Amino acid sequence: MTGTTTASSGRHAAQHPAGDTVEVLTGGNTGAEWLSRYSDALMGVFGTPQRVLVRGSGCNVWDADGKQYLDLLGGIAVNALGHAHPFVTSVISSQLATLGHISNFFTSPTQVALAERLLELSRAPGGSRVFFTNSGAEALEGAFKLARRNSTPERHRIIALDGAFHGRTMGALALTSKKAYREPFEPLPGGVEHLPFDDIDALTAAMDDTVAALVLEPIQGEAGVRPLSPEYLRAARALTREHGALLILDEVQTGVARTGRWFAHQWVDGVVPDAMTLAKGLGGGFPIGALVTFGERVSTLISAGQHGTTFGGNPVATAAGLATLHVLGASGALRHATDVGAYLRRGLADVDGVVAVRGEGLLIGFDLDGDHAPAAVQAALAEGFIINATGPATIRLAPPLILSEEQAATFIDALPAILTTARTSATEATA
Repeated sequence: MTGTTTASSGRHAAQHPAGDTVEVLTGGNTGAEWLSRYSDALMGVFGTPQRVLVRGSGCNVWDADGKQYLDLLGGIAVNALGHAHPFVTSVISSQLATLGHISNFFTSPTQVALAERLLELSRAPGGSRVFFTNSGAEALEGAFKLARRNSTPERHRIIALDGAFHGRTMGALALTSKKAYREPFEPLPGGVEHLPFDDIDALTAAMDDTVAALVLEPIQGEAGVRPLSPEYLRAARALTREHGALLILDEVQTGVARTGRWFAHQWVDGVVPDAMTLAKGLGGGFPIGALVTFGERVSTLISAGQHGTTFGGNPVATAAGLATLHVLGASGALRHATDVGAYLRRGLADVDGVVAVRGEGLLIGFDLDGDHAPAAVQAALAEGFIINATGPATIRLAPPLILSEEQAATFIDALPAILTTARTSATEATA
């Protein structure tokens, strides 16, 4: 199955008429031809794409040359139900054929129903509200505005953590710590400080009545899947409450059942944020994000006319969100993610050359015994697996939440040979 090449050139018209329709619009080409055209037509902000993908089904995708891959990245934690899930696809198609876009002068039943469902799943108290966006970065922009609205001349500082990644827009970028992302676009919005990761003493020393907001990822994904300790999250909740600061949790990557809870902070009893940002898996592959505010005071910090969006909360996106949450809830996805994630972590820990494994549910990071993670990504592609390097020695997995143990086992079995190839490639590259 995985890693095989079919006799097809990437056309699957008989079984996949929608894909055939796309080919009619785009014209059939090999992967190399598409990549040549890509470099002439698109900005180079992503570098050269690794492959040209044309079709997906479940946890598998196929490239323009007909090769099959097991997708262990899920569009970076986006495709919670895999590719082309039949129920989500049918709901999106039906909604688009009924009512597509209406602007924010109006609402729709799907928008209201999805907001209600998110408030229910997040166990939000009375007076809580939802603002829908198109992406995680846009949700963080809304959260940044909340922090500003919680500010006074005396309360003006915003705290984030070393290793944080909150997005590429200017406000979200100000919260992001990596210098390579920040420096080309400085000066960024001011007032943001970064503290050492998971250091309660540093947080206690920094927190006082001048802090407007503390912004945290319960698990830092881009930093290599680093979980904050339960003790840190409890201290963060207590200190922000004591000093009148907002506790804003970025659950863009960790939310929507990814860690085996609806939201990762629910692993820690007693930690309820003032605001939470969501995106990625919320739409099952369709672009949607959300800012959830907890309680009446925080939910009214931004008043009518102070924020907005044209496409956010449109009927199609919110229908996709409703469909995704319905399937996840009805299928037992939280338990499944917990069980398969534990199986994967145990298997990875037994592989020679893997020196550490972290994560919850199906958000997993593992460290290698050398700086050959980028080479491992390429070696895995050659063997029919899609994975991601978050650093020179760290691999991230965020597969669809429908991944089976049998599929996970194929990767664990293939990983020793992948790492051997990667070490050789990395050595030759530096020789």
